[in-house]
Order: sequence, then C-alpha cells, then structure tokens
Amino acid sequence: MTLNFPNRSRSFDQRNNYVRFWGHDGAMEIAFFLETAALKILNPTLPNEQRELLTEFDKSLARIHEVAEKVYRRSKPGSHACTITAHNF
Repeated sequence: MTLNFPNRSRSFDQRNNYVRFWGHDGAMEIAFFLETAALKILNPTLPNEQRELLTEFDKSLARIHEVAEKVYRRSKPGSHACTITAHNF
C-alpha cells in the first residue's frame, strides 16, 4: 500500500515542541511528530509561535509529506508513529 494523507488535520503540541499529523498506510493510521527544528530548516527565521509554525506547516505540506513517507518507509515494520527531525531534511 501507498502512504497517503487524506486527513488535513494537524495540531501543535507546545509541551513536546512538535506538530502532529496523520497518514494512512491502507487501513493503518500512522501518527507523525514533526519537530519544530525541522520546520526551521524550511524557514530559518520562523518564530516559535503556534500560529506561525502551523502556517509554515501548511505552506510546506508537499515537502513535509515527501519526507514523512521516507521516514515511514525506513521505520520499523508495523510502526504506528514516526518522528521527523531536522536531520530528515
């Protein structure tokens, strides 16, 4: 099956400093945790404010999904969660 992202929902977790979003591999839902440092690779002047982080996430969605798929494919088979770091970009 191909990883896809039919759910455009995302949320910012301030305590863990990441944006959470979801993908699907067939019927299996995968949670992704995109560290804010990764968003700052895409936009180095990005402030650490929820609104700006989510706006940058939305603007960079195609690139983020591309990286998410690569991280997922390299993860342990059957993984239901993947963390995306700045290193992945």
